[in-house]
Amino acid sequence: MQAVLGIGSNLGDRENNIALALDLLERLPDTAVQKLSSLYETEPFDVISRQDRYLNCCVLLETKLAPEELLDRCLAIEAKLGRVRKEYHGARTMDIDVLLCEGYTSCTEKLTVPHPHIRERAFVMVPLSDLFPAHDALGFSFHDAYEAVEKSGVKLYH
Repeated sequence: MQAVLGIGSNLGDRENNIALALDLLERLPDTAVQKLSSLYETEPFDVISRQDRYLNCCVLLETKLAPEELLDRCLAIEAKLGRVRKEYHGARTMDIDVLLCEGYTSCTEKLTVPHPHIRERAFVMVPLSDLFPAHDALGFSFHDAYEAVEKSGVKLYH
């Protein structure tokens, strides 16, 4: 199965945090990174406290892990990289979201796929567009949302 993850960091060495997360994703059983978007620096979104800017990217994986197992492994990587959940959308060393899974939809308390907020988040839409320039990601069309979302706060990093 192919899956798309969104990855972000705004605490510590953000670039290194993302590199470590990608390395740990590559080490998951029967999982390989197929494609990585560019890194983007973005303003914090929907936060209640003052925070530093994020680095964000999207990654396309090939995996034999079930979507729920992939989520569990992503949460374990977040914890390993020092993520602490103190407040709603608080600053974090690592955030990994399961955005899309090929041929799979879910709406449970544990996992909603497609991720319910993809279409309103430029920090997801812009890197997702890197991976899928035709704006169709594993059968998930996002052309209209990409055109409509405010992208001015999303800057190519380096």
